[in-house]
Amino acid sequence: MVRFLAVILLCVVLVVSSCKKTEPEGAGTPDGGTTTNSNSGEDATAGSPAAGTVPIPLVLPKPMFVGTPQSIEGIENLMPPLGKPRPPFYAPAGAENVAAGKSVNSTDNEPIIGEIEMITDGDKEAADGSYVELGPALQHVTIDLGKQCDIYAIVVWHFHKQERVYLDVVAQLADDPDFITNVRTVFNNDIDNSAGLGIGSDMHYVETSEGKLIKVGDAKGERARYVRLYSGGNSNNDLNHYIEVEVFGKAAE
Repeated sequence: MVRFLAVILLCVVLVVSSCKKTEPEGAGTPDGGTTTNSNSGEDATAGSPAAGTVPIPLVLPKPMFVGTPQSIEGIENLMPPLGKPRPPFYAPAGAENVAAGKSVNSTDNEPIIGEIEMITDGDKEAADGSYVELGPALQHVTIDLGKQCDIYAIVVWHFHKQERVYLDVVAQLADDPDFITNVRTVFNNDIDNSAGLGIGSDMHYVETSEGKLIKVGDAKGERARYVRLYSGGNSNNDLNHYIEVEVFGKAAE
C-alpha cells in the first residue's frame, strides 16, 4: 500500500510540473497579457502597424562608443536597456523628415563648438565636427518647420560617442516661435522641475546611435509649426550637445 501511494504521489508531482512548464507567458494578468511599464523601454514608444501606416524612413548612423566608459550611476528614473534594436516606428504613408535643412534658433546662438544649423543638416554621425556644443545649464533649440505640419515622431541625437544621460530633456510643440500659442509638451524627463516646465514622468535614457524616438500624439499626430527641445547638462558635464534632430510628419492639408 505504501509503495502504491508513493507512485500516485510521484504522478501528481509530474503533472503539476508539466503544467508549470507549459503555462503561457503573461499568465497571471487579468487579460492573459504581460504587465509592462509604458516608460520602461523603447518598445513603448515604437508604435504598431495600423491600416495605412508604414515604417518612417529613419536612417541610423553607425555606432561609435569610444574611450573609457563613463559612469552613469546615481541617475534616477533611468530606463533599462532594451537589449535589442528598436523596432520600426509606423506612421501614415508619406511621412518624412520635415525638419531637414530647416531654420534653427537657440538660447545659445554662438555655440562653443559647431554651428546651430548643423542640428538639421542631415549629419547624424558621432565624429568630431558633426555635433554642436551649447553652454552649460538649461538651454533649448527651436526648429521652424516653415509651415504647419502633422507631426508623428521626433528623433533627437544629443551625443552618441560616449554613454551619457542628458538631463531635463523636454520636447514641446507650438504654433508660434515664442511658444505662447497652443504649447504642448510631448516628452519630459525633468523629475524635479528644475527646468521650470513642470515635473515630467518620462524616463532618463542612455544616448546611443539610435537616438531618442519620441512618439507624438496618437495615430493622427499633433499639428504644429515649431519644435523646441530643452536639456540641462548631462551625466558627464554641464554642457549641452546636439548632433541632429529629425521631425517625422507631413505638411498639414
